[in-house]
Amino acid sequence: MRVLGIDPGYGIIGFGIIESNGNKVIDYGVITTPKGMKMSERLLTIDKGMNELLDNYEVDAVAFEELFFNTNQKTAVNVAMARGVCMTACKRRMNDLYEYTPLQIKQALTGVGRAEKKQVQFMVKSILGLKDIPKPDDAADALAVALTHIQTNSVLVDNRI
Repeated sequence: MRVLGIDPGYGIIGFGIIESNGNKVIDYGVITTPKGMKMSERLLTIDKGMNELLDNYEVDAVAFEELFFNTNQKTAVNVAMARGVCMTACKRRMNDLYEYTPLQIKQALTGVGRAEKKQVQFMVKSILGLKDIPKPDDAADALAVALTHIQTNSVLVDNRI
């Protein structure tokens, strides 16, 4: 099974693609949009980037990190719009999409739901047998989402969105 993990954002969207057979990294990186760009243009750029990913890599499942915000409502709305664009692009191609909370991701990869970001990144590097922690952080986060899906999907069957 080939899984695409997505760390949603509107300035930077992390992606990571993993083959579950041996936890082999296929690709990872980010889709970026410039700060000065109008939001409608950013969303179009994100849509194009997601469709290019899906055109270039045949994936069997897509997993998203669930959004969590404490304060800034404007940021939350913009990230939610970008996440919706990503989800729509993926939904056009497959029936089931999945999401995992930051707590579930930390628990799946470190065994501790309150683990620090560096601990999660270290586990991504270790589990995937990488020489270094993937950069930027958004790409490492996306790989963590994909790994979480691979490791927990058979148990957490209610994570479909």
